[in-house]
Amino acid sequence: MITARQSRAARALLGWNQETLADKAQVSLTALKRLESASGLEVYETTRDQVRRALEGHGILLLTTDQGEGVMVVRGKIDRR
Repeated sequence: MITARQSRAARALLGWNQETLADKAQVSLTALKRLESASGLEVYETTRDQVRRALEGHGILLLTTDQGEGVMVVRGKIDRR
């Protein structure tokens, strides 16, 4: 599951704004804003999955450990298109 912070961090690494990620993930901008909200708004799991897949497809690796969550760009895989 992708968290709001992971989504925001991944966008920053890719240099994308919310509109770009929403387009790449084929979700509405409103749905993405809900996912990235610090308020913990409810989001469909399919929305989270589409966002995760879009980011992973552009070289983002989502990290989750017992110590927390993070993101990483896989070397040589970044695609800013």
